[in-house]
Amino acid sequence: METPNLNYVREISGGDKDFEASVLSILKAEFPLEFLAIKKNFENNNYEQVSFDIHKIKHKISMLGMKKSFELASELERNIKNGDLEQYNKFVDVLNRINVYLNTK
Repeated sequence: METPNLNYVREISGGDKDFEASVLSILKAEFPLEFLAIKKNFENNNYEQVSFDIHKIKHKISMLGMKKSFELASELERNIKNGDLEQYNKFVDVLNRINVYLNTK
């Protein structure tokens, strides 16, 4: 099970703490809203929109150093449009872990 981290953000920041704080602030502000949109659209069976929402959030997953979870998001993004919901719960577990992580930062 992957753990979210800020290693990539630190790497691209070149030691710029203001940049790191800015990225973290953006993640903390946007992630919960995007997660909520995914859940809401899923509950409404709007799978085309869920796919779009996943596309938006998967780059945040990547920024948090979660390569396997990014791959899961990419696969689900493609599959859910066709009604393949098999990996949705696993994906929500990933998003929950990220949400908890961001709330502790």
